[in-house]
Amino acid sequence: MRETKQLKPVTKKLKGVSLKKAPKKRPPKKKISLSPWPVIALVAVLISGIGISWFITVRDFGTGAKIPSGYKEFCVDVSHHNGEIVWDSLRLATLPGGRTTRDLKKATAILPISRIILKATEGASLTDDRFDAWWAEAGAIDIQRGAYHFFRSSKDARTQAEHYIAHVKLRSSDLPPVLDVETIHLGCTDKQLCDGVLTWLEIVEKHYGRKPIVYTGDSFARDHLSADITEHYPLWIARYNELPPVTEDWTMWQFTDKAVVHGIKGHADLSVIRP
Repeated sequence: MRETKQLKPVTKKLKGVSLKKAPKKRPPKKKISLSPWPVIALVAVLISGIGISWFITVRDFGTGAKIPSGYKEFCVDVSHHNGEIVWDSLRLATLPGGRTTRDLKKATAILPISRIILKATEGASLTDDRFDAWWAEAGAIDIQRGAYHFFRSSKDARTQAEHYIAHVKLRSSDLPPVLDVETIHLGCTDKQLCDGVLTWLEIVEKHYGRKPIVYTGDSFARDHLSADITEHYPLWIARYNELPPVTEDWTMWQFTDKAVVHGIKGHADLSVIRP
């Protein structure tokens, strides 16, 4: 076989001609115009969130609602929503002007709590998670205790009464039974509501031999409850206002759900007892 010579490639150079490829032209960048308002809105939300969080923290661990003047006896009502309770520390501390405070060192007055009312049952079958333990613990301190049932107009009244009776054992020193009536389900008439409430009250009164207390809102009493209820049973009226309830002949007035009570974390419902 004959040997073949390897030939080198020949590159011709042309005068005035560059062999480099011309760069591609890139399209101009589009300028994105951002509206400042979404950013402003986001900052406002963050600031307000921080503000609300700070406000809640201050209210939870600082001061609470102001106590109406002229009252010397107070009632606190609690349910599992209140968390842990230090039972032997329950008391009210107030600043000048009557606002409740958590700081005992800054308080100018320390007021005793006369009554504490626990949520026991609700509807036909619900029982508050903390009731059994709290009922025993409340019975070991020098504060009169009571237990309430949250009435559901959509459930059978007799069944609700029997449910309360099955879970609440009252001592002679305890408060009478308490019925919380503040809602009415869609389609229920005022007469049906009142008939059910009266059924509960009559069954429970017969069992314990004591006339129950009825808790309700000031406007709810006027709009939905009959005179057979409001004129024949002691009334515990909720009215979150500096002025007393419009409903006459009330026994207790729940004036706030934003009180600070020593021994209870966070805010608490607080009522005054009529002299």
